[in-house]
Amino acid sequence: MRKSHPVRRVVLASAATVSGIVLLLSLKPASDPGGASAAGGAAPPVAAEQPQGGAQAAGSGTVTGDAAQTQYGPVQVRLTMNGGKITKAEAVQAPQGGTSTQKTELAIPRLNQAAMATGSADIDAVSGATYTSSGYKQSMQSALDKMKAAGGSGQGAGGGSAQARTVTGSVAQTQYGPVQVRITVSGGKVTKAETVRAPQGGTSTQKTELAVPRLNQAAVATGSADIDAVSGATYTSNGYKESLQSALDQAGG
Repeated sequence: MRKSHPVRRVVLASAATVSGIVLLLSLKPASDPGGASAAGGAAPPVAAEQPQGGAQAAGSGTVTGDAAQTQYGPVQVRLTMNGGKITKAEAVQAPQGGTSTQKTELAIPRLNQAAMATGSADIDAVSGATYTSSGYKQSMQSALDKMKAAGGSGQGAGGGSAQARTVTGSVAQTQYGPVQVRITVSGGKVTKAETVRAPQGGTSTQKTELAVPRLNQAAVATGSADIDAVSGATYTSNGYKESLQSALDQAGG
């Protein structure tokens, strides 16, 4: 019988070994865990960029004020702000029907424009649309207060504005209608006082227009509800003082 040559057996064994190694190497990339992590490695940088958008929260965003009830229907304002500046103002609700529709179409565009121009609710009423204008200003102030409370108001210089607090007193019922006062307190001092609600209609409107500015001024000057009643507007004055005291109690708490 013919015997195999020893050298031939070594060559065959070496060839088999090399073939096995080649097969193992060809299979390795498919099961390499490093390949899977590399494929997903691009996702984290994208996720890391998203939180940076939070910088827009400072003085930016859209906020809707509370609906202000007027004699002819509710008025509600929505503001869009960017960097502490009003970039858009719009009425979500406004009086409609009959002459109310005409007055709304006349007043709202002007009020929107004034809101963006001044950046505050201290805007002039549109002639012929007093109730709508008053409701607009009230709802707009509510929207500004909400933005400030959320830390999004960029208005006001220095860090003192961040410490300011706006508080609305409870509604005081009077013989001629409700009275409600809102104050802004900064550093323990009343820096602003305004009426959210006051008697309207007939002579009540005249008395409100006469009394409220004086009462607001007195509230800021004294920093308390111990202010004199305005002659000829006793009921409104008493209601104002009652609601003002409620707001001061909340601010002090």
